[in-house]
Amino acid sequence: MSVLLVRDDRAYLREPGTELQTDLGVLTVPEDVEPGDTVESHLGTTFTVREPRLPDFFEHFERTGAPMMPRDIGLVIGFTGVGTGDRVLDAGTGTGILAAALGRLGVDVVTYEENPEFAAVARENMERGGVADRVDVRTGDVTDHVDAVEGDDGGIDEPVDAITLDTADAPAVVERAPELLAAGGSVAVYSPFVEATREVAETARDAGFATVETIETIQRRMDFDERGSRPSTAGVGHTGYLTVGRIE
Repeated sequence: MSVLLVRDDRAYLREPGTELQTDLGVLTVPEDVEPGDTVESHLGTTFTVREPRLPDFFEHFERTGAPMMPRDIGLVIGFTGVGTGDRVLDAGTGTGILAAALGRLGVDVVTYEENPEFAAVARENMERGGVADRVDVRTGDVTDHVDAVEGDDGGIDEPVDAITLDTADAPAVVERAPELLAAGGSVAVYSPFVEATREVAETARDAGFATVETIETIQRRMDFDERGSRPSTAGVGHTGYLTVGRIE
C-alpha cells in the first residue's frame, strides 16, 4: 500500500521503497514506514506520513479519464447502504475511484473494464490504495457475464448486494439485475446524460424494482469575504445523474 507524504499544502502518494524528487529535496520512502512517521529529504525538509483516504485517491491515482467525484461516490454509498462484508458488482471501472472507495469500506468488489489498458491502470491503483485483496479488476464487458451467476466463464458466482454501473450499456445490466441481486439489494447507475438516465429509470421500473429514484448530483461551494457570504460563481456544480433502484 502506498503512503501519503504531506508538507504544508503539498501531498505525494508513494510506495515504500520508492523515491520522491521535488524542489524540497529527494528522499527514499523507508520500507517500514508507518502513518504518523516523519521522513526527511536530503535538503532537510520534513514530510509527515499519512494513510491515504478517498479524497487522496481522487487526487493522486493515475487517471484514464474523468473519475467519479467523491461527492457522487458518497451518494452511491449512501443510497445503496453497502458496507463491510457486502459484495458489489461494478462496471465501467475507469480509474477505479469508486471500486477503491468500496474496498476501503470492507466491500468485496468485482469490477469490469472493457479497455485492457484502463484495466491495467486500475489494478495498479488498487495496489496503491491497499485494496487489491478486495477489488478484483477484470477486463471485459460486464454484459458478457451477467448470465453467469452459476460461476461459469469468470462470471458472478453468487448474488451480490449491489450493482454499480458507469457504462453506456447500463440498461442491459439493469434489466437482468433482479436475477443478480440478493434480497433487498440495489442497483446504482451514474450517467452524464439525462437521456441515458431516463432509459435506465424506465428499464428499472419495467424490471420490477420496488423503488426507483433519480437525482441530479450538484453542489456549490461557498465564498466568504469581508463583503459577505454567497455561493461561489466559479466552477461547474453539476456532475451527472444518479439512478438507484432497490428490489424487495
